[in-house]
Amino acid sequence: MQRLTYFMLLILLTLLIGCQSSGQNQEVAQVGNDPAALTGQSGVVDNVSANDIVKVAVGSKNHTTLVAAVQAANYVDVLANAGPFTVFAPTNAAFEKLPAGTVEGLLKPEAIDDLANILEYHVYVGVIKTENMKDGQKLNQVNLKNVEITIKDGEYYVNGSKILATVPASNGIVYVIDDVLLPPE
Repeated sequence: MQRLTYFMLLILLTLLIGCQSSGQNQEVAQVGNDPAALTGQSGVVDNVSANDIVKVAVGSKNHTTLVAAVQAANYVDVLANAGPFTVFAPTNAAFEKLPAGTVEGLLKPEAIDDLANILEYHVYVGVIKTENMKDGQKLNQVNLKNVEITIKDGEYYVNGSKILATVPASNGIVYVIDDVLLPPE
């Protein structure tokens, strides 16, 4: 009996020590003032690792519309997960090219399916670096529709939208683009 008690105590101590050390550099962010309302993967505060895709977008003043769309579609935690993902991230100026009222309409709760379809058309599961891209290459996006990569005069394009910048993230890669990619019907 004494041996069993000792063994159980040893297991309990091991679990407690393991839990404490794994959370040493991470905290979970709170939503609002309610400590009980915790966020998911996106709420993990980690000041040591590289930023994930969501934190890259949130940190960019040129992607506030994209961040609002990702939040409205409830995709923040999805894109904060391990991935890996390749995200084609339209700038605010890209969203401004859409017809007036389009963005506002897509951000309404009743349009969540349309918004999700558009956002999923901007995400590829896996990492595709430019050095691995080929002219005419097709990538099957999360919404199961294809985008096409083209290379012209050393510049890279996705569905004709120019890739303006490449930003590595801890869970993939972000390509800043100058258009919103609209999925085919």
